[in-house]
Amino acid sequence: MYVICSDLEGVFVPEVWVNVAEKTGIPELRLTTRDVSDYNILMKQRIKILAEHGLKLKDIQNVIATIKPMEGAKEFLSWLKEITQVIIVSDTFAQFADPLMKKLDRPTLFCHKLKVDQDDNIIDYHLRQKDPKRKVVEALQSLKYEVIAFGDSYNDVTMLQQAEVGILFRPPQNVINDYPKLPVVQDYHELRKLLEQYLLE
Repeated sequence: MYVICSDLEGVFVPEVWVNVAEKTGIPELRLTTRDVSDYNILMKQRIKILAEHGLKLKDIQNVIATIKPMEGAKEFLSWLKEITQVIIVSDTFAQFADPLMKKLDRPTLFCHKLKVDQDDNIIDYHLRQKDPKRKVVEALQSLKYEVIAFGDSYNDVTMLQQAEVGILFRPPQNVINDYPKLPVVQDYHELRKLLEQYLLE
């Protein structure tokens, strides 16, 4: 039996930090794991920028509340959930994710937590474990499941490589160039056709 492990941002919803950058006018916040392969470096840079500009958790949450799922995302996810189990495996944070999960009819989500001080400043973050996306796949495989995984960024690659089937969904060219062995799809129609080969056989 296959279980689906999917990234969130760039697959079902737009990139949160790109939207924050646009709303706040801070271009440095546009960088995501599509650009920077080291997630820890990226997050430390983000927290530093938020502090420099006096942005608090509530400011980020206000932006997130305006984000809508990508066109066709909800319908595609609904189709997937009718066929098999789906786990969203994301490097987002619980304090960010709730409005997005509500708009996607609350799929199962594995993510991280932010450390916030009494004045609502984001001061640190807590990852569940090292290389968490790959670890989810390994855990499912230890339970004798086979895993199909898809995502769009550098931080998805170890998950995709660990899975029985790993697929890049609408990735930037730099990720395609760096990982040419991973199959690439550009929309939900292509992804569905590829998944049907495994899920409906």
